[in-house]
Amino acid sequence: MASNTLVSRRGSRRHGPGRAAEAARQRTLISPAQLGRPRGKAFYWIVFTVVVVLFTVAFLGPLYWMVTGGLKTTQEVVQSPPTAFPRSLHTENYSQAWTVMDLSRLLFNTLYYAFGALFFQLVLDVAAAYSLSKLRPVFGKVILGMMLATLMIPATVLVVPQYLTVLDVPLFQRNLVNSPWAIWLPSVTNAFNIFLLKRFFDSIPRELLDAAAIDGASPLRTLRSIVLPISRPILGVVSIFAVVGVWKDFLWPMLTLPDPSKQTLNVGIYSLASGVPENVLIAALTIASIPTLLIFLLFQRNIMSGLTAGGLKG
Repeated sequence: MASNTLVSRRGSRRHGPGRAAEAARQRTLISPAQLGRPRGKAFYWIVFTVVVVLFTVAFLGPLYWMVTGGLKTTQEVVQSPPTAFPRSLHTENYSQAWTVMDLSRLLFNTLYYAFGALFFQLVLDVAAAYSLSKLRPVFGKVILGMMLATLMIPATVLVVPQYLTVLDVPLFQRNLVNSPWAIWLPSVTNAFNIFLLKRFFDSIPRELLDAAAIDGASPLRTLRSIVLPISRPILGVVSIFAVVGVWKDFLWPMLTLPDPSKQTLNVGIYSLASGVPENVLIAALTIASIPTLLIFLLFQRNIMSGLTAGGLKG
């Protein structure tokens, strides 16, 4: 009798932590037993449906209003209360917005600035992140800390010193207003992208780089032949961030590109907004939003995989 009691106590000690951990994992707002009952299932699905519908309306409601607003007449757009569905579809508003607001030129300018910024970010930010991660320069941690500290500074605070710098670039004595360099150079100093790239480079096994060094590869050859092919997910994320960052920016292009022939999509639409009807303006905004939406829908898997890549080593 005593031996059986001793065995049961040992078994409870041996299985006790496992059962406690399993019970802790099962602790939720509603227990599995309550969810198994009809009333619990009904309550769960009601709450789930309400949350999904609310978030869907909150995120897709403005997008739906913008798309349908471009299909309405001017009177229907400005009337109160607004109509949920257009009384009649006026697709000519989109073609009118394309021609009247010269969206083809504005779109070309924006693509030119965006892909130029992408090129310089990939070249310079990758070089900075690789040197901080693998080359280990002197005061590398201090430099990285100072870079990350700039993320705490609001972007609007830096507008005035950046604009004064663009008006008269130190050492070169050049005025970069109405020049694509006014867009490209400030976009290169992106501490967030450098941090993402460095975190991914840190997860690359050191043995691969040591093997390349034994074979006689230089650090630049190692970066080109080994590190960059492995880093395609994070390079895709940085590319998307670079393009979208230039695409959605408004204040800085408005200050540095006053020439109407060189303006970006957002600035051009804003400058021409007072001379077109409201429905045509909404149609132009819809057209301007399509490229970034397509980028997200096509590359959302790459964005998530690139952001989570490098989070765990090994």
